[in-house]
Amino acid sequence: MKALTWVLALLILSLQYPLWLGKGSWLKVWDLRQQIAKQQVANGVLLARNSQLAAEVGDLKTGYGAIESRARYELGMIRQDEIFFQTMEPTDNPVISQEATP
Repeated sequence: MKALTWVLALLILSLQYPLWLGKGSWLKVWDLRQQIAKQQVANGVLLARNSQLAAEVGDLKTGYGAIESRARYELGMIRQDEIFFQTMEPTDNPVISQEATP
């Protein structure tokens, strides 16, 4: 009777092994769910970036305002009838020429 109990216990344990530690175990399913959650967060960030880029492309295709602002700020271009003024910040230590020093 003891041997039959041990055989049945081993049979039950051998049937439980794949459920807990096998190829499709609970641990692997839990790990895959964690990976899916992380990937969904990353996909959300990339989706927001893609929609922003798509809006920018659409604006560049249809409107001249975006093209003009890019030309002004990124390329330093001005219109034909405009006058460009460049202002410079004063420095804390002005350069003194060698002639002025004794």
